[in-house]
Amino acid sequence: MSHEILSLLILAVVFLVATVRGVNMGALALVAAFIVGLTVYHVEVGDILDGFPSNLFVTLVGVTYLFALAKNNGTVDWIVHGAVKVVGGRVALVPWAMFVVCAIVTAIGAVSPAAVAIVAPVGMGFALRYKIHPMLMGMMIVQGATAGSFSPIGIFGSITNGVVDRNNLPGNPLFLFATSFVAAFLIALIAFFAFGGRALMARGRETTTLAHLDDETEEGMGLTTANQETTEPHSKVEAERQVKHVTAQRGDTHKLNTERTLTVIGLVALIVGALGFNLDVGFTALAVAVTLTLVFPKSAKGAVEQISWGTVLLVGGIVTYVGLLQNQGVVQWLGDSVANIGAPLVAALMICLIGAVVSAFASTTGIIGALIPLAVPFLMRGDVSAVGLIAALAISSSVVDCSPFSTNGALVVANAEASQRDGVFRQLMIWGMSIMVIAPLVVWAALVVPTA
Repeated sequence: MSHEILSLLILAVVFLVATVRGVNMGALALVAAFIVGLTVYHVEVGDILDGFPSNLFVTLVGVTYLFALAKNNGTVDWIVHGAVKVVGGRVALVPWAMFVVCAIVTAIGAVSPAAVAIVAPVGMGFALRYKIHPMLMGMMIVQGATAGSFSPIGIFGSITNGVVDRNNLPGNPLFLFATSFVAAFLIALIAFFAFGGRALMARGRETTTLAHLDDETEEGMGLTTANQETTEPHSKVEAERQVKHVTAQRGDTHKLNTERTLTVIGLVALIVGALGFNLDVGFTALAVAVTLTLVFPKSAKGAVEQISWGTVLLVGGIVTYVGLLQNQGVVQWLGDSVANIGAPLVAALMICLIGAVVSAFASTTGIIGALIPLAVPFLMRGDVSAVGLIAALAISSSVVDCSPFSTNGALVVANAEASQRDGVFRQLMIWGMSIMVIAPLVVWAALVVPTA
């Protein structure tokens, strides 16, 4: 067996074991990089660590640290409550409020499962009380989290744009964000009408809704878990474990105070600095977070522990392993093999399908960090638009997060009413598997074919 095939098989085993056993994929990837580097390629440890993404490390730490502060001081709760208050008693708009809240939270740097874990208890509880189909609410929450994740300062966006920059590929962060947002929105819209949205619209305004909505929001927004505060789950088993032993933490998070106002200003400054002045996202986020910590040290207590170290380890491990493959020519070999298919459009479709299938059962974060580098040699040939294919791959790998075998889908199932969980699981599986096939075909036809 050739070195190239062996190292790629080991990468596949890393994805499989992490999914089945619930072990952090990044930790496995680091161990795999160490073993493969020493035994297969006979390189020094320093050469293995050359692939560690230090700039991405700063970005992930910075944005998740800032989000942890925003969650600690009630800014995130204020955003959620403000969004649901806007809809008043219009039941049909509450699922869309959940979509918007999840999109905002992930767009400012939250990892997608953290956003779903925060909003799902509120949304699913409200759905049960007001007879909204749990699939409708669950899909809106998951797709909302996906919609915001590819913002230039979102986790998925930071990872994707970082990989593009490191490989000197043409990129367009705003195009990536816009197309992924539209894709998630359209899937949410289809789910809305497929699971009773028209009937909800006919119900109009319900006078008792707002009071109960306040109760649901106040109770749900304090729902956290011990696991969520320190790590991101990377499997269905771990996600189910995450929603156990829930504790309620009440507080007046419905109004702006000085601290929340400054946090909102800091978030706006991060967005303006990153988009308007091309400031480094990671260091800018760290600057805002450290400033808030110095001014309000009390609410910053425990924020460092809430940084998504699991995500940092995941991305760092996967990118380090892929970096080893790049340095040893495996990526070039694979890219040449794909390019030699002879039909660039078919090769591009295969890449998108692989991303969707693997991501439906594994970590989207890891898939994005691994597949884009593997596609670099193919993209460098110029047969298809790099910007279009990267956007198509990103969308294909992320919209399948509604699968019950992924973290977000599992969190929706776990937060559904006990009597409804089996049904929600089956329907999410049907939708997840359908999207796994349909989404790559649609985005390939829309974003890749016209540019070939």
